[in-house]
Amino acid sequence: MEKFIVIKKANGEFQFEFVNKNGETILSSGDYTRKFMCMKGIESVKVNSQDNTKFFRKTNSKDERYFNLKAFNGKIIGTSKIFKDRDSRDEGILEFRKHAPHAIVEDHSNTVLAESAAF
Repeated sequence: MEKFIVIKKANGEFQFEFVNKNGETILSSGDYTRKFMCMKGIESVKVNSQDNTKFFRKTNSKDERYFNLKAFNGKIIGTSKIFKDRDSRDEGILEFRKHAPHAIVEDHSNTVLAESAAF
């Protein structure tokens, strides 16, 4: 089952990842200082994933393919993993668009907090 996972990083900031049914991270967010903003980011991804014009197909300096998803305000709300080629990236976008709006949200930030507190 596809899902968004919310984590709390060692620096105290929150991030989400979209994970496919195979457990592979397809899209990661930037850092959020507050958890509620991270959750709002997920909602923004769900909405914007339905608009093909919000996907910006990119190629890095190593000729690797990925995409950025932008919000209505033009800010990047997620960056994909690296895909092996253009066709794989475009297929990844189609799958992401299909599953993101209905994906569940798992909050793992409390678990990370507990582990961090032990150190």
